[in-house]
Amino acid sequence: MEIARPEEDTPPANVLAQSRGGPTVLRILLGTQLRRLRSARGISREDAGYEIRASHAKISRLELGQVSFKERDVADLLSLYGVDDSEERATLLSLARQANNPGWWHKYSDVLPSWFEVYVGLEEAASIIRTYELQFVPGLLQAEEYARAVIMLGHGNAPVDEIDRRVHLRMTRQERLTGPNAPRLWAVVDEAALRRPLGGTHAMRAQLEHLIEMATLPNVTLQIVPFARGGHAAAGGPFSILRFTGADLPDVVYLEQLTSSVYFDKPEETDHYMAVMDRLCLEAAPASETPRYLRRILDDLG
Repeated sequence: MEIARPEEDTPPANVLAQSRGGPTVLRILLGTQLRRLRSARGISREDAGYEIRASHAKISRLELGQVSFKERDVADLLSLYGVDDSEERATLLSLARQANNPGWWHKYSDVLPSWFEVYVGLEEAASIIRTYELQFVPGLLQAEEYARAVIMLGHGNAPVDEIDRRVHLRMTRQERLTGPNAPRLWAVVDEAALRRPLGGTHAMRAQLEHLIEMATLPNVTLQIVPFARGGHAAAGGPFSILRFTGADLPDVVYLEQLTSSVYFDKPEETDHYMAVMDRLCLEAAPASETPRYLRRILDDLG
């Protein structure tokens, strides 16, 4: 996953230092800045790796924000790249220290796979989250009992305490929606996901009532794609788009697979998904009709 923008968009270092969103995003921001500094000096990854007693592959991972930073390595690279300004060096070294601090989700590392940890970090920093779901209610909008039923599908043989921790992690992620600096969540959900009675009738009723409540939040937009629409633009499956402000990060498209995930950040890839999402929003029923649809599905549950 390469989180990067064109070279000419390099921001001042103090912008990087002011970024929020936890260590995942900070690592990516610092890695992006180091890559630009290296490229501007015409230094190869091999030569940069030699400077810090590492391979070119290690430099690549550092520049992609995939591994933690040693402050000494960052200092050596800055010297190699000709960064002599004391203020700029101090800012980037401070960013390296911050990037190594564990995020709140670190305590769930026993139930949080590394490929999803990246997403949680990006989700924490996003200002806009757009998501399309075909089979399930989006994780950020799941009620606790429903979330437990979804988690049990993939971890049915896990101990009860592990299931509890997975559910608690999901509930904790949702706190951002009602906390300070809450992101804008725009979810498009296929009607099939709302009629699939996961967890039984009681859990599904609670889930639908929860959606009605969440749809009243000023930062949440929920649209439903009715059965009557037939086929639609996102025939390929669910996906999410994360957008960031005040940070040197492009849009990121996230696709979750059974035991891994795929991230796209290049414009030629993300623009396609953005266009599909825009078409989905046009094909879905207007958000103003969402409460009526949800109450109709509630009535059908009996």
